[in-house]
Amino acid sequence: MKIAMACDHAGTAMKNEIKAYLLDNGYEVEDFGTYDEESCDLSDFVYPAALAVAKGQCDRGIFVDGVGYGSALIANKISGCYAAVCQDPLCATLARQHTDSNILCLGAKIIGTLISMEIVKTWLHTDALTDAKYRRRVQKVCDINDKHCVPLDQIKD
Repeated sequence: MKIAMACDHAGTAMKNEIKAYLLDNGYEVEDFGTYDEESCDLSDFVYPAALAVAKGQCDRGIFVDGVGYGSALIANKISGCYAAVCQDPLCATLARQHTDSNILCLGAKIIGTLISMEIVKTWLHTDALTDAKYRRRVQKVCDINDKHCVPLDQIKD
């Protein structure tokens, strides 16, 4: 599985720890930056990473910023991106089971490294529920996406 990673200055340390875990466990990682703790604009890194997920160049994404919501707001503007902010393993389980999220957003100022690692492990190893009611609900979200978001083939990089 190939994971797109992105962060801002507040998330660099946590992103690097998660990246090391992923690489040690056989995941392929494409790191879109940032690579240091210099103040930067989150969208410069999350936007291209989210596009990589939406276009199928990466299977999933893990984005880290101060709170997590900035990354989710940016990613969810892209057709085909379904980003969820998770602050504990239960949220990660439900984000995968109930919504089939393909991007995990974490807040480095909100949670610590130990809990973030448990969230990542849970999110990566949890499958979407296949019961008819969950498939129907996920499909409704996909239909809304298709109705209101610009198709990927019309996005100018």
